[in-house]
Amino acid sequence: MQENRKREIRIKTDSFRSNCKISKYGIIDLFKECDKLGYKLLRYPLDENAVLGFTVKKEEDIIIFTNSSSRLSREIFTLAHEIGHILLHLVDENPFMDDNVTISDKNSDEKEQEANYFAASLLMPSEDILRFIDLEIPNFPKNGLTAMDIARMMSEFNVSFDMTLNRLESLGIIDSNQKLRLDNEKIEKKVGNLLRNSGGNARLNVASKEINIPYEYIDYAIYNYNHNAIPQETLEKVLNYYHLSMEDISDKLITYSYDDDDNLEDLIGGLDD
Repeated sequence: MQENRKREIRIKTDSFRSNCKISKYGIIDLFKECDKLGYKLLRYPLDENAVLGFTVKKEEDIIIFTNSSSRLSREIFTLAHEIGHILLHLVDENPFMDDNVTISDKNSDEKEQEANYFAASLLMPSEDILRFIDLEIPNFPKNGLTAMDIARMMSEFNVSFDMTLNRLESLGIIDSNQKLRLDNEKIEKKVGNLLRNSGGNARLNVASKEINIPYEYIDYAIYNYNHNAIPQETLEKVLNYYHLSMEDISDKLITYSYDDDDNLEDLIGGLDD
């Protein structure tokens, strides 16, 4: 990716981030930021090996899906990646199915590389990383970084251990040998243990299994049911996601009744219509 394109992307990430609620270093809740922007966010635990996420524009709605079977840190990166697609690439109704998204810059697809760069810059801006190291790891120039330092950093920025290493390497803060050493230390000590021992957010390392479906999709399902586009079984499945039953929405359902004297042709229209 050329440097002028990287600069264009960083300008967009800075603009987006300026409207987000930030902690000392990282975005507090990227999922809530989507709600503020009016994006229709769906989170559902499909399966750990299923599609990670996608974005699609339907008329005036921008819909983002993230798979909450992924580790929370992975899901947050997916969401940032999808926001990158929205701001950089989304035109008309072109979808982005990101089942092969990685958290490195090695993906050969140009748009995927750009969305990854957007996500990394959004979640871990270089200036904030340097500020964290300066204020929180004063012995860094002499002693370098430990896996515990990486765990603290990932917790502050709400990212994964691997993404933190990739970002630090891409910025030249660590080299490939240091990255390998830290990765080996991660394997030996386990990320969950590192997070707990550092007082970090251990939830980042597990899947949230969150089910978040905007309530307006109930109206879509009811409309389709009332117009015979979906069977009752499908509507019941949709309602089950919201812990509702058919009785709970009975006032919104259309019940068709016909008098014996009604002419069938008047009801369904003539064959020549």
